Amino acid sequence: MILSDIMALLEAEPLSQEGDFSVDVECASASDLMSDVLALAQPGSLLITGLVNIQIVRTASMIDMPAVVFVRGKKPPEETIELARKLGIPFVLTAKTMFETCGLLYQAGIRPCPCSKRWG
Repeated sequence: MILSDIMALLEAEPLSQEGDFSVDVECASASDLMSDVLALAQPGSLLITGLVNIQIVRTASMIDMPAVVFVRGKKPPEETIELARKLGIPFVLTAKTMFETCGLLYQAGIRPCPCSKRWG
């Protein structure tokens, strides 16, 4: 599913216009613990989080994640958005909860990262 379709499904808005909104997303990882994301996510996966600090950008960049969805209407500080802009990582914002976001994406065909089954 392409990111722009994900945005429509989640009624999400972009926090900047930089980045590739046509990227195809097959799996996602949802967490507010970046240690879990680092351990379990895979390159190309969508990051869903309510955490808004600058570590989000660094984590997404390290794992080569194509985009980040912020849930519960939480908006990161401008310095975090600016770093994502520079690195070309699209940030999108939805008012939906993390649970609702994950459910909608799962229903639409987005699956958990295969390696996220390691601990579950």
